[in-house]
Amino acid sequence: MNVVKLELARGLGRHLRAGHPWVFRKALEHVPRIPAGSVVDLTENGKFVARGYYDPHSAIAVRVLTRDPRDTVDAGFITRRVRQALSERTALIDLTDTDSYRLIHGEGDGLPGVVVDLYAGWAVMKLYSAGLTPYRPLLIEALKAGVPGLKGIIGRDEVGRDDVDEDEGRGSGKMLYGQEAPELIPIRERGATFLVDAWKGQKTGFFLDQRENRYLIRRLGKGRDVLNCFSFSGGFSVNAALGGAHSVFSVDQDPDAIALARENFTRNGIAAEKHDFLAADVFKIIQSFKEEGRTFDLIILDPPAFAKTQRAVQAAIDGYASLNRQALAILRPGGLLATASCSARVTPDDFMGAVREAGFKAGVDLALVEERYQPPDHPVRLQFPEGKYLKFYVLQSV
Repeated sequence: MNVVKLELARGLGRHLRAGHPWVFRKALEHVPRIPAGSVVDLTENGKFVARGYYDPHSAIAVRVLTRDPRDTVDAGFITRRVRQALSERTALIDLTDTDSYRLIHGEGDGLPGVVVDLYAGWAVMKLYSAGLTPYRPLLIEALKAGVPGLKGIIGRDEVGRDDVDEDEGRGSGKMLYGQEAPELIPIRERGATFLVDAWKGQKTGFFLDQRENRYLIRRLGKGRDVLNCFSFSGGFSVNAALGGAHSVFSVDQDPDAIALARENFTRNGIAAEKHDFLAADVFKIIQSFKEEGRTFDLIILDPPAFAKTQRAVQAAIDGYASLNRQALAILRPGGLLATASCSARVTPDDFMGAVREAGFKAGVDLALVEERYQPPDHPVRLQFPEGKYLKFYVLQSV
């Protein structure tokens, strides 16, 4: 293995020894001209600290793969990481009547920049660093060797930018291995059926990080009039209806997502015509409901990330406060607000502060009844707090 040695700026080695997986370009004494994906050894005063891969196009110049100098970054190394992740999934998450979950969660699984979601036997892989491009063949072989019953692998376009939290995930997919996946993959989640557009849908096609929260909404939805804002393909909506909701109103700006939500109702034996689906701007719809005097027992807010850059954080916090305040204006007394944030740069304290401000400005007293974060298939290493992005709170109007 041909390894390039890179000296760290003075005093920065301790962060890597503690387990943080990122090295920014400014943390290097010298920035080399080497190809994307080159294996590099990070040193301090000439002594080994960590080994990772190089990305010449990113402010994060090196992503750490191991702190053990005996590890060789090769097919065996990646296969071991994949098998370890699979072992942890099967041990830690409840897969009862469920065939889809996140297999590789980047830094949380020791493969920074790599995301692999499994949908009913098909793997969808996204690479979030140009430095990973040379490793794509090794990742494919590792998935083939490590995942029993693998039907095929879909690759989604990788990105080489890190000035945003996440890409929009709209790049078209291509088959990298195995049998051709259908245009829409039917999956099972807690007994419900969903159609997933793994080829062109947002991110890898579905938001698996909300699996347990969707199941919670199934329990909470019974007998309620439910409004699901930013409904995407209707994950929360279907669960509310399966749980016995009196009515479910799904709103999303994307007409294709709304059409898929309607189809998902039908797939689950729910009469779609008894519920409402609307492709429209959420903020305008909430305002129109307020003007009509229409209210709901349960409102779900699961918007896309508001803070795509560090500069946008305060605007995002203000945006969350405004959105939640508007929703509270149409929430019935004693009703439930299920509100989420997937902006990694907005901390749980900041998000809770925005919701608290929303309640104050709306004149609504709120009690926190559920506080949730990422499920175990989206692990967060304690040395990498940047990986804790999902916040999901259920509050009751009291």
